[in-house]
Amino acid sequence: MDTAYDMKIEARTTPWSAVICMMLTSFTLVASEFMPVSLLTPIADELAITAGQAGQAISISGFFAVFTALFSNVVLGRFDRRLVVLGYTIVLVASGLIVTLAPNYLVFMIGRALIGISIGGYWSLSTAIIARIASPSDVPKALAMLQGGSALAAVIAAPLGSFLGGLIGWRGAFFIVVPIGAAAFLWQLAVLPRMPGARHGSLGRTFALMANRTFALGMTAMILFFMGQFALSTYLRPFLEDITLLDVNALSLVLLGVGLAGLGGTWLIPGILRSHMGHVLIGFPAFLVIVALALVGLGSFAFATAGLLLLWGLFTTPVPAAWTTWMTRTIPDRLEEGGAWFVALIQFAITSGAFAGGLLFDHVGWWSPFVLTAVTMAASALVALAVARPWARRAMFA
Repeated sequence: MDTAYDMKIEARTTPWSAVICMMLTSFTLVASEFMPVSLLTPIADELAITAGQAGQAISISGFFAVFTALFSNVVLGRFDRRLVVLGYTIVLVASGLIVTLAPNYLVFMIGRALIGISIGGYWSLSTAIIARIASPSDVPKALAMLQGGSALAAVIAAPLGSFLGGLIGWRGAFFIVVPIGAAAFLWQLAVLPRMPGARHGSLGRTFALMANRTFALGMTAMILFFMGQFALSTYLRPFLEDITLLDVNALSLVLLGVGLAGLGGTWLIPGILRSHMGHVLIGFPAFLVIVALALVGLGSFAFATAGLLLLWGLFTTPVPAAWTTWMTRTIPDRLEEGGAWFVALIQFAITSGAFAGGLLFDHVGWWSPFVLTAVTMAASALVALAVARPWARRAMFA
């Protein structure tokens, strides 16, 4: 396909094949990012390293994702965005091949660094691309589909990795992303239109975006939300094993239910965002304060805990789509810079939330990450109140 996208002409019909293609790419990227979670032991055994060293496969991908998100659009700002996305998909495929064939730990980590580059670069552009190719009325639905791909991957990456690892080995599990990534590349080649790059890009322009009070407050609310989410989510398994006393089968069923509830949330959210975006950004974290505190009080009751966690999945998973939709309405002409901050700050929030939650879990008590989550969710709702009220949807940049 050699269709060019003219930014002066509003899209009348959303090219859903291109949106679905981007959803497949997001699924593959997130699945690749979290695949090591369930494969640490066989990776460590074969490469003669510790489980902790194997776990750094996730840390290094996160580091390179942040770095790429902030700096890649400066370096590649003038290039056709279609070519840039195709390039990041090639990096994804290369990462899968390098990890699969890695003879030692150094080569393995190089492969993991490449997946971080692909993740950071792709996600920093994805919101801007969706906003350019989708008709205005379809943007919330298209963004929800994009996030749905990552949500599905987050649900199945660990169990799929574990299953494939036992069936074809950890190298075979990582190799699975290669043909999927190649298929995504060919699909992108066929359906993505040409999208001219920006006339100019600079690191100063990216960092200057934070000088806008509305955007900065929005990103602060988003950071607080994700810190709270991962302070709790990261330690669900020990909570369910030690406090709720679930066996492995019941625990797996509950975690699957959380993921499926999240997918349901991404399916429902587009219609809500069209007219109630402010209510989502304020109300969802406020409601999750109640859920987090209720889990502290009812954590020993299996059915109550399962029900609360289903609500947790339903109300947390759609929030990324809500914040990306907010960005399309708040900074419509600065979405690539906004996307860079979005990716970098989420990675920071996830790391910070998981780290703080772990310290509290080990040194204060199992209940303390839940209280931290309640505090950060409440703070997120209060900050969002300043920027995401239902009547505050106009663009803040001329």
